[in-house]
Order: sequence, then structure tokens, then C-alpha cells
Amino acid sequence: MTRILYIEDDANNRMLVRRVLMADGFDVDEASNAVDGINKALSNPPDLILMDMSMPGMDGLTATTKIRAMPEIAHIPIVALTANVMEGDKERSLEAGCDGYIGKPIDIDIFVEQISQYLR
Repeated sequence: MTRILYIEDDANNRMLVRRVLMADGFDVDEASNAVDGINKALSNPPDLILMDMSMPGMDGLTATTKIRAMPEIAHIPIVALTANVMEGDKERSLEAGCDGYIGKPIDIDIFVEQISQYLR
């Protein structure tokens, strides 16, 4: 089963994404902050990481950069899943090491398809 780690500080966002992905057969693990997310990725590496960019403490850009510097998990695809949709936000996410970028709110009709392209 494909396992996805969703690093997101907002519980409502985590619940929505978990429900959508689990309904399609994905196993979803969650972390409410970047430090816990990095630790979970290290202890049980997922097939994909969904990363919120705006979190208190360590933001998603910093967390992505840290993950990319860790050889044991650097290969895991990271997709920015963020409400940061201003000009330049996508580019900053990709420069930090994200493999993709999905804006929030998610479109539940195409979300699984969007995620699946990073798992191929």
C-alpha cells in the first residue's frame, strides 16, 4: 500500500486530505509540525510527502531543504500543498526541493490524480 506523510498544522486540512486519500486506498500518516514530520519520515519513510509551506516554527520551505540534505530520505518526492498561491510561491517551493506544487483549497475531484503523478 502506498504511504503518504502529510505535514500540516491545520487539523481540518489534515482530516480532508486523509479522507480523500484513504477513500482511494492510500495509507496516510500525519504530522502537525515540520519537526515531527521530519522525524516520522526518518523513522518510517513514506512513498510521498505532502508539505504545507506555512506552519508555525519551522516552515515547509525550511523542512523541505532539511529533508533534501538527509541522504536516507532525500529521494522521497515532496509536493507542496499550500495556500501560498501568490506569484513566486510555486518557484520558491520548487527551489527549496519540492517536486511539485498543489494549491489549497484542494479540488477533491482531481486531487488523487494530481498526487498520483508524483508516485510514478
